[in-house]
Amino acid sequence: MAEYYAHSLPDQPPPKWHKLEDHLKSTAEKARQFAEPFGAGDWAYLAGLWHDLGKYSDEFQAYLLRENGFEAHIENIPGRIDHSTAGAKYAAGKFEILGHLLAYQIAGHHSGLLNGRSDGACMDNRLRKEIAVSPNTPSTLLDKPIPDLPDFIKNAFTKRDGFSIAFFTRILFSCLVDADFLNTEEILSPQISAQRPTNLADIFIRMEKALEDYVSKFTITDAPVNQDRTNVRNMCLKKAALPKGFFSLTVPTGGGKTLSSLAFALRHANICNEQKNKEKSHTSPGVRRIVYVIPFTSIIEQNAEEFRKAIASIEGGAANQLVIEHHSNFDPDKETPYSRLACENWDAPLIVTTSVQFYESLFANRTSNCRKLHNLSNAIIIIDEAQTIPVDYLEPCLRALKELVLNYGATVVLCTATQPAVHLRPDFRIGIDHVREIIDDPPALYRRLKRVEVNHLGTVSDTELVKMLRAHEQALFIVNTVRHAQTLSRLLGEDPSHFHLTAAKCPAHRSVELKAIRERLDQGKPCRVISTQLVEAGVDVDFPVVYRSMAGIDSIAQAAGRCNRHGRMSSLGKVYVFQSEHGSSERFFADTTKCAGEIFAVYDNDPMSLEAINHYFKLYYWDQDSRWDTKHICDSFKLDDRDLPFLFDFSRVAGDFKLIQQMGRRPVVVPWGEEGRLLCEKLKVIPSLNREVCRYLQRYTVQAQKRIWLGHLDRGIKSLFGGSLGVLTCPEIYYSQNYGLSFEEPSGEGFIVERRK
Repeated sequence: MAEYYAHSLPDQPPPKWHKLEDHLKSTAEKARQFAEPFGAGDWAYLAGLWHDLGKYSDEFQAYLLRENGFEAHIENIPGRIDHSTAGAKYAAGKFEILGHLLAYQIAGHHSGLLNGRSDGACMDNRLRKEIAVSPNTPSTLLDKPIPDLPDFIKNAFTKRDGFSIAFFTRILFSCLVDADFLNTEEILSPQISAQRPTNLADIFIRMEKALEDYVSKFTITDAPVNQDRTNVRNMCLKKAALPKGFFSLTVPTGGGKTLSSLAFALRHANICNEQKNKEKSHTSPGVRRIVYVIPFTSIIEQNAEEFRKAIASIEGGAANQLVIEHHSNFDPDKETPYSRLACENWDAPLIVTTSVQFYESLFANRTSNCRKLHNLSNAIIIIDEAQTIPVDYLEPCLRALKELVLNYGATVVLCTATQPAVHLRPDFRIGIDHVREIIDDPPALYRRLKRVEVNHLGTVSDTELVKMLRAHEQALFIVNTVRHAQTLSRLLGEDPSHFHLTAAKCPAHRSVELKAIRERLDQGKPCRVISTQLVEAGVDVDFPVVYRSMAGIDSIAQAAGRCNRHGRMSSLGKVYVFQSEHGSSERFFADTTKCAGEIFAVYDNDPMSLEAINHYFKLYYWDQDSRWDTKHICDSFKLDDRDLPFLFDFSRVAGDFKLIQQMGRRPVVVPWGEEGRLLCEKLKVIPSLNREVCRYLQRYTVQAQKRIWLGHLDRGIKSLFGGSLGVLTCPEIYYSQNYGLSFEEPSGEGFIVERRK
């Protein structure tokens, strides 16, 4: 009887290769394990069992032999063999309608989920290809009954809810591609496979105990702010006993929201797992991970490091393995084989990631982006500053969160320093229903934690702003654009006490600057900082005075959180909001500043009051129903097309769903510091980019407008790797220790506007 293979092994004869039937069955079992928590184990099993049926063809087996030199005489075999279409066509034919859901997954398990119908590659074209299952295929793999659907998918069919069915398809796809990758890795790369995480069953119990020990060591004082932080944490621990679902945590900045929300998640996980064990459930693995979603890349490292410190007492020094960062600016010096592998599929107890990474993955179609999605099932997802979802993507983002909670057993905690903006309301029909607030009396907590007063200065010139800044020993100025920050910094002049923070500086440079700022503040030394909004939302700095260029009320509230943050002042801190003289160059902020201006006109006495914030979100979110889904994401998954039962535009949606539009930016790698200099020298001699180098690049990269990037080729920027990135060759001219990257464009073009990440 002939033997058939899934994968060959280098320098090994065929009997040592990966047997195809073993691969199909092992992948199927692993995919079933991933999908069982949401009741779709049998569907994932079939996807795994049929995904590589095309490899039973004589053409594919001959291709393996030829590529490994065992049948060099074989001719007329193309370089690549289509081995996914056969299984897709078999599934679509085996189960007339529902088989098409499997077909999407099988056809896309290498190249990604396809559109139903479009020009070029699509499901319609795939299913029309003249490719059939080989007669070599064992009948035991083919003769399978149609599985029962989970109840929530049956309901989706009843309601004709294409979004929910497509979401289910994408999650099943995640189960398939992760199982396929892991099984292949076990055979082809056993050393790498052995490094993958194996977390202990009681890991959340250990983490909660470590967090309790960490918090207990804090100096307890009678300061009201410390008492309120303790009360916030206690309320989180109490509400953690409630059943899974949606929660909101409304705590003003400086109220201890970060560690309190982690305390909630750990206690909630342990209670859920204890109940699961009492019920002796074999279908649900219980809560296996916590995902912490942060809106800014500039603070993700800070929060992840705080979590590591909080659980550092766990024996064996496991904190670095238990807390995994997944974002573009991760410092490779902190990376381990464990963390690198865990990032691929979020297989770790605590994942810290960005809003962009989280939401765009939920609408992705590529295998690398989708692998982790099944691990959101039964997860606890903490979304910091939940109100920062761009209004143009509100509906698809909220729909996805509802799917995770209602159908995949997740708990979602919506954290905000202002007030919940995404709850269901009569004038916000797409909002989230049945959200339980963790804080017993948010208005009372707001009043107790009020540490600043906000005043509106009207329009202020740059010259007047600099005079105001010089009048303070310690002050923070936050403006909307890199250009404005640079203009003010130059007017202020250079001094050891003056700092300039924008995205024109590479992340490694900014990290050093922030450390110096904190040291000067702690020591009571003069410290004047001009920054864009990257310093907001979680950056732990505490100034007595903050000036903020007009922006959205939520952004102003975040800026206010950098003022009198720890309540140490005998009086309220001062926050001054002003209109910039550069309004015409800040068009990106037009919507939010217009809404905020209306709020200041009505609530001049307290524009940060909960009533004012409620009014702001009515103007910016709730009254903008025509913009809730400008890319028509939710309407891109249709049922009952004439020829295709599911006309799902997975590929187009993945391309359209971009929370941050790049606007023609190009990366410039800066030789800042010794490491940056060595990296740039290395880039000039290596033949291609690899993963390790790419991860280092992020720490030394600044984005510039494409027009400026191209205009400085060979006169400041050297293009490498086909134009995918540039290296700054004249840092003494174009990169300043004080201002970062600057090509001195008088119009201000060529410099990025700071945006939420």
